[in-house]
Amino acid sequence: MPEQSNDYRVVVFGAGGVGKSSLVLRFVKGTFRESYIPTIEDTYRQVISCNKNICTLQITDTTGSHQFPAMQRLSISKGHAFILVYSVCSRQSLEELRPIFEVIKEIKGPDISQIPIMLTGNKCDESAELREVRMVGEQVLYIN
Repeated sequence: MPEQSNDYRVVVFGAGGVGKSSLVLRFVKGTFRESYIPTIEDTYRQVISCNKNICTLQITDTTGSHQFPAMQRLSISKGHAFILVYSVCSRQSLEELRPIFEVIKEIKGPDISQIPIMLTGNKCDESAELREVRMVGEQVLYIN
């Protein structure tokens, strides 16, 4: 995290259709979009109160496509924190996070243990028949 600043860059990664934009829009605007519109990259600003300080979050909602590795690396190099999103309806979406995490480790180097990284299982409102990834935080993707 930056030492003298209250501005933080949070980068959201995950496969296409896992709900990255829905999470970001819900947090920033309090809205939910029903339709799926693929994202190339969108950036939002949100002012929050944290430990009695005012902080600005710059949240980058990235593409779910792997067509832009240079953009991905740039977002990682500038990011202070990361949200890795998968769909509980898709084991593949979880598995696609592992290489992204490896790139984060590569770029951030030995400081990786000091960087906030949140693994988020999304689409838990889907019916039980559609959910195939269970207790995943404990069993499938042990980050450290």
